[in-house]
Parts: sequence; C-alpha cells; structure tokens
Amino acid sequence: MSDGYHASRFAADPRRDVLWRALWQYHFRHLVPPDGCVLDLGCGWGNFINHVVARRRIALDCWEEFPRHLAPGIEAVLGKVTDLAGIEDGAVDFAFASNLFEHLAQDEFVAALAALRPKLSARGTLTILQPNWRYAWREYFDDYTHRQPWSDIGLADFLAANGWEVFDLQPRFMPLTVKSRLPVMPWLIRLYLASPLKPLGKQMLLRARPRQGAP
Repeated sequence: MSDGYHASRFAADPRRDVLWRALWQYHFRHLVPPDGCVLDLGCGWGNFINHVVARRRIALDCWEEFPRHLAPGIEAVLGKVTDLAGIEDGAVDFAFASNLFEHLAQDEFVAALAALRPKLSARGTLTILQPNWRYAWREYFDDYTHRQPWSDIGLADFLAANGWEVFDLQPRFMPLTVKSRLPVMPWLIRLYLASPLKPLGKQMLLRARPRQGAP
C-alpha cells in the first residue's frame, strides 16, 4: 500500500499500540509457543509483532517504510503475502494476519494461502483477525482499499475449500476500530475479551491449519 494510505486511512495512532499490547497480554500470548517462530503477514506499523514474545519473530509487508517501526530483533521481509520466498520452508509455527485479506482479491488470497502452507511447521497454524461483514457491513467499505467482503461463515468455507481446517471461530472477537469514542484502556479490553457478550464485536477471529491430505 502507498505512503498516502499510511498517512490517512491507516495513520499511526498510539491507541492502536495500547490495544495490541493488551491483546497480546490477555489473549495471544496463550496461543504462541515461547519456543516458536511467529510470522506477522501484512504487519503495517508492527503493532502486533512488536509485543510478541517468541524465539523468532518475522514481519512481512509491502510497505517500504515498515522496517523502521519494528522493535529490535524482529526480522523484516519486504514483499507481498503471495510470495514468501524470503522465508524458509517449515519455519513458521504461528502465522498471523490482521485486517489483511479483505484487501485482496480472491485469487490473491488463494495464492497467499498456497504460499504460506509450505512455510508452516508441523504444528503451524494461521490466525486471522478481520472485519466481519455480517456485523460491519455499514462501515466495511469506509476503507477504500477493501476489495472483498467476508463473513465468518464465508471465510471459514473459503478456507475449507482451499485445504484448511478451521478449529477456532469467533464471529464477534472485538470492536471494529480504535477510531471511535470508546476508550482504549487495557482493563476494559481485558473485560471485553473475557465477557461472553460482545454487542459491539464486529471483528472476527479464525484459527486454521492445513488439512492433512489436501493439495
């Protein structure tokens, strides 16, 4: 994406860093093995990967400026998610994509999944966090770079059709954006994640792994 996008629609926002620090502390750290390798696909400003604690951390994006926003020790790979040639096969234990695949056409999404599959280790998984069209249809195309609407059912079926097994699906994981009047405070985020009721949840979370025997 262009520098213009990162200066306007996806501009730096300190609230985003507060959010991701809390999400790591209260949720994602329980999913990532400390001895594992984490790959952040389309990492943007590095808000997720900068808070990850793991043996190895890799950040990938096509935005040329992203490496300078990464914390020390994170490997930067400049490129597209459809071409992961810069990452060795079998290396990745936890691949993560936040607000990424709605920016791709379906054929690009297929190519990204195909590129990722050989990079995963035997225990490797893919975690996807992104807007759920079912609950965010009013705001979905406020981001002018969104190309494909996905609902929780549609995305799960798409992954299954492309050789992936979805083993965790949360249709309402968290609110849509930090660009709201809602306060972004760690204790509120912790309560929200723990609550069985998520009336403002418009982002979904899916976790998947390659299905054995699938091409």
